[in-house]
Amino acid sequence: MSALLPAGWPRPKGYANGVAAHGRQIFVAGMIGWDHNSQFHTDDFAGQARQALANIVAVLEAGGAKPQHITRMTWYVTDKREYLAAGPAIGQAFRELIGHYDIAMTAVQVVALIEDRAKVEIEVTAVVPDQDETIRG
Repeated sequence: MSALLPAGWPRPKGYANGVAAHGRQIFVAGMIGWDHNSQFHTDDFAGQARQALANIVAVLEAGGAKPQHITRMTWYVTDKREYLAAGPAIGQAFRELIGHYDIAMTAVQVVALIEDRAKVEIEVTAVVPDQDETIRG
């Protein structure tokens, strides 16, 4: 997998403009900040984001993938200001659970999520490389 950076463009901070990969694809549905029993343990934005990321890691593991296989991540947030204010805590959770990888990312503010208590929903696409390739990280 490799990040795509057009000539002359500055390297984006915290994400990649695009990622090229080939292998077995895994699509993770939107994960929210509740546990495996559909229970919320916090209404804190950063806490819900951490749990959503942990849920993503669990689903990836079930599919034989790891966080370094993530190529695309989309964040749906109910409050842009709350998301930005939680940035340092989200960054720490991201580094601890996902790592330091080039991932094509998008974040959008939405009016609401299906689960009323959810503040963030994150979906992921991962590509497990063919056996003859090395993986990042």
